[in-house]
Amino acid sequence: MSTALITGASQGLGLALTTAFAERGWNLVVDARDETRLREAARTLPTVVAIVGDVTDPGHREALAAAAEVFGPLDLLVNNASELGPSPLPELARYPLDALRTVYETNVVAPLALTQLLLPALRAAGGTVVNISSDAAVEPYPGWGGYGPSKAALDHVSAILAAEEPELRVFAFDPGDMRTAMHQRAFPGEDISDRPAASTVVPAVLRLFDERPASGRYRAVDLLAAEVAR
Repeated sequence: MSTALITGASQGLGLALTTAFAERGWNLVVDARDETRLREAARTLPTVVAIVGDVTDPGHREALAAAAEVFGPLDLLVNNASELGPSPLPELARYPLDALRTVYETNVVAPLALTQLLLPALRAAGGTVVNISSDAAVEPYPGWGGYGPSKAALDHVSAILAAEEPELRVFAFDPGDMRTAMHQRAFPGEDISDRPAASTVVPAVLRLFDERPASGRYRAVDLLAAEVAR
């Protein structure tokens, strides 16, 4: 049976991916900071080990790695847990530096640290790493000076990891706009109901995993368009 570890799995894209891989019968190790939401998400899914905690906590990362080790080789790691930063989004001229450090710690350092712990299990499976990126990593949106550059850094970490670990597949995945709690925090007071649900992005991630194209940066919109054209 295949095994995946997915961070930030209590809502949004993390929950949608957890549900999709559970439906495939996978063993799953998942986490989130919100205990109530995580327990509720895991309650209805089989073969899910849910661990409450923050990916920036080294002890929590060790607990995730230990839980995944029980299942043996790790087929898939999805570094989905992310930190938006202050809301409303501040301009760089007044961006709180402590908040900026938290954004980078969550979006860059923690994914790399967790990947380091899991590399032996990933290598044993010839596994896949999916680092969730953003269009803000490549577009200079005003107000996104914390989150966007952190995701750009994660993109480059992904590219270097792919060069250093050629037996793995390492993808930086840009899901595009989604109707999620994080996206709502980025636009407080605005109606974001026109954004697609996170579940609509799942087929693009499944395609990356199933077809295993060359490591690199991929956008959901391109993968989904190509699927429709087939």
